[in-house]
Amino acid sequence: MNDETTRMLPRLIPPVVVWLVTTALLVVAPSLDSADASIAGPALGSGGWWVALLVLTAQAATLLERSSRPLAVLLAVASASVMLALGGAGDSTSLAAAAVLVAVWSAVSSVELPRRARALAAALAGAGLLVAVGTGLSQTSIDLPLGTAVLGGLVQGAGVIVLPALLAATVRARRDARSARADLAQAVEREQSAQIAAAIAEERTAMARELHDIAAHHLTGIAVMTGAVERQIDTDPAGAKDSVRQVRTQSTAMLRELRGLVTLLRSPGQADDAGGQERLSQLASLVEEARRAGLEVELATPGTGAAVENVGPLAQLSAYRTVQECLANAARHAPGARCVVVLDTQDPAEVVITVRNGPPATPVPSGERSARRGLGLVGMQERADLTDSILEAGPTAEGGWQTRLRITA
Repeated sequence: MNDETTRMLPRLIPPVVVWLVTTALLVVAPSLDSADASIAGPALGSGGWWVALLVLTAQAATLLERSSRPLAVLLAVASASVMLALGGAGDSTSLAAAAVLVAVWSAVSSVELPRRARALAAALAGAGLLVAVGTGLSQTSIDLPLGTAVLGGLVQGAGVIVLPALLAATVRARRDARSARADLAQAVEREQSAQIAAAIAEERTAMARELHDIAAHHLTGIAVMTGAVERQIDTDPAGAKDSVRQVRTQSTAMLRELRGLVTLLRSPGQADDAGGQERLSQLASLVEEARRAGLEVELATPGTGAAVENVGPLAQLSAYRTVQECLANAARHAPGARCVVVLDTQDPAEVVITVRNGPPATPVPSGERSARRGLGLVGMQERADLTDSILEAGPTAEGGWQTRLRITA
């Protein structure tokens, strides 16, 4: 089964089913006449019977266009009731109701609202009137009283139009509600993605500014040392060689820090106002500042601290900013909780920084808790990636939070 056939099946199945059911009832109706005298359908093979077969076939064929012209199809299939009554089909006009039900469902489900609401209401009223007229004419043709025929026509018209229209409207309302919820979820997801992208861009801009200062520091040293080489090269060759080695060391360190950020541009308009770059040796001052701000925090430094000297300035700045962000998050999201900062330098090849806080002493309102959910972690992860560090963050078993940064020394 190809794709074209698959697309055609939903369009073909309802008309085919309607035609098969109505034709079968038209064939068996004459045999029911003897069992129920109230049934007055046309005799099998009579002129009225052939008219009914032709009208019901045309009605089913008309349903094929219900997707493209739903209102016109609704009025066309409803007029079949009048044609059956005028064609001498007797009480078989009720067979036309099956196609009308399908047409009403399609019209209510597919017509664009609210732009075409009036057109839909007019089509439904017109279809109901046609069904009522056809039913009334067919019942007068079998000698029922006029009042009974009119009442029967109105009941038939209302039942065939109103009930399926209400059901279709209910289904459509639920479908539209699901679609609206899905659109809202997508909008929220796009907004969150935009916030994350903005946070990443802001973090990269800040890092580009900081990297500018680091590069300027290295280049200043290189310029000074190359000036010394120029003076020493004739009078002090050994000193000149030592200065060249220092230039090489400075150049290698600067290139290592530039890696991963070479494509970032500094945002225009930002002033060169950065002072000395923060380092891991300043964590004690950062912790003390957090204490003065009211955070219950301790600093532990297992190890000799020698491994810190092997960590580049950009990686140290990134680690410092990560601890700073963790302490700010602890104060914001876990007020009153005890916090511990661990600078582990026991392994000479790795520096591990862990910031752990307990659960908040008082619950934080959900709106405030989710206001900038995830953006701080995005910035920390960005810094870790750009300095080849490993960041691990997540809740603790006690209900607090732990962030761990591993830096290769």
